[in-house]
Amino acid sequence: MKTLIVAGHARLPGGMAAKSLYETITITAEVDRKYGVIIEASCTLATEHARTYFSSLLKGYSLQDGLEEPLEEIRTRYLGKAGNALESALKDLYKQYQQVNS
Repeated sequence: MKTLIVAGHARLPGGMAAKSLYETITITAEVDRKYGVIIEASCTLATEHARTYFSSLLKGYSLQDGLEEPLEEIRTRYLGKAGNALESALKDLYKQYQQVNS
């Protein structure tokens, strides 16, 4: 298989709809093994619309290029309470990816 699934987790802030379902937010990404490109991504945000939008933010980024660009996308294009948690979960996902590819 030429891809792998990587997951990252972070604690959600209080007062969120997703908090009633989950204590943490999880981001999963299907990543090309050779180039580190995110082929598909998902997360545990509460609404389908937000999950789909977030997935579109990450698709196409290569984890081999680091996190600066996708983190900036989250900061400027996701304006919900989970923004910091999404950033933390993405950083955790990246850490997991680096362990496999070091």
